[in-house]
Amino acid sequence: MISRIDLRGAAFPEGGIDRDLLPRAEFDVEAALEQVRPICEDVRHRGTAALIDYARKFDGVTLERVRVPAEALSTALAELDPKIRAALEESIRRARIVHREQRRTDTTVQVVPGGTVTERWVPVERVGLYVPGGLAAYASSVVMNVVPAQEAGVEGIAVSSPPQRDFRGLPNPTILAACALLGVDEVYAAGGAQAIAMFAYGTEECRPVNLVTGPGNIYVASAKRLLKGRIGIDAEAGPTEIAVLADDTADPVHVAADLISQAEHDTLAAAVLVTTSVELAERVEKELAAQAAVTKHSERILTALAGRQSAVVLVDTIDQGLAVVDAYGAEHLEIQTADAAAVAARVRNAGAIFVGAYAPVSLGDYCAGSNHVLPTGGCACHSSGLSVQSFLRGIHVVDYSRDALAEVTHHVVTLADAEDLPAHGAALRARFEWQVPR
Repeated sequence: MISRIDLRGAAFPEGGIDRDLLPRAEFDVEAALEQVRPICEDVRHRGTAALIDYARKFDGVTLERVRVPAEALSTALAELDPKIRAALEESIRRARIVHREQRRTDTTVQVVPGGTVTERWVPVERVGLYVPGGLAAYASSVVMNVVPAQEAGVEGIAVSSPPQRDFRGLPNPTILAACALLGVDEVYAAGGAQAIAMFAYGTEECRPVNLVTGPGNIYVASAKRLLKGRIGIDAEAGPTEIAVLADDTADPVHVAADLISQAEHDTLAAAVLVTTSVELAERVEKELAAQAAVTKHSERILTALAGRQSAVVLVDTIDQGLAVVDAYGAEHLEIQTADAAAVAARVRNAGAIFVGAYAPVSLGDYCAGSNHVLPTGGCACHSSGLSVQSFLRGIHVVDYSRDALAEVTHHVVTLADAEDLPAHGAALRARFEWQVPR
């Protein structure tokens, strides 16, 4: 059901792991660009009318307007199952605890007497938060996007999620209820590339935003790539991933259950076990077959586990296992080894790390307090998950007195002349009694 990659003995590359040796879902954002380009241009020129047409074409719904009425939000919250409400409220509470502590403070450094540089942290003015609506209703993604934006101090927050035929063209009511719980009243029934274009260009109903965050399908990722520059983006999110680094101390029931939990998302979801134990690998493989056979989304899970993006990777040592998971750069990485905390501390590349038997990825998806909007496709080697910092911009504020400027002017003039930019030096000379060269 799940393939094996044996890197034991001489099979382990001497020069280090090439990431292309490791399993990965096929997710060609570049190829989808030509499909999303005309959609984005159409939204740019026709606005709401284009969004309504695409809702009919792609979602099978007829909309009169794209913005969700306020009464639909309040109704969704009023009709929300009390247990789901309590769980969402706890998820929000824990996320706020973690994200509130991420808020950065301004820092002023005195470079010389009379000369200071302050780094001031300013939230973006307006953000568009995308919440997927495909195989599942991701109310948790509302929490993960909205909470850090709010804690960063963003004033304008708009949420978009695809319209659903089962709910009269509105997004899933649990998503609407989560928005209402968080006090977000600007919500749009738009999905895919057209939603990203709506945020980027604006429409009659929606003002343009400065930044778009949130996961989505390949068309969402492609639209983000296309429109990056006009808008800021968090990442081009691909299919979800879990990697588990385990030794013979791991419980195969736990490991299999955790791999299945992420395979449940999508047929392209990646589940990778890296282990030093052949016995554990064999027991996990048996557990995968047994557990997947009786779970609700069995067909989807089995397809993901059998896909080229999933595998069991055998290594000789934990050091080799660390090299593999660092090369892989998983969105979610579980460490289920002896002295798991010490092993986790050595990991360099991962979106989020889950330490030991009692910190499964599912906890992070909902109620750990961490954020589940994380880099995929190996991007964890250079990118971070969503946080308060994602919604802040650092601005340097330079404040120099006359004396402080005079003291350094000769250095500035020298460097300007060395770069053949004499007007740069003249800009300083103009402030003093020296002759300005013409």
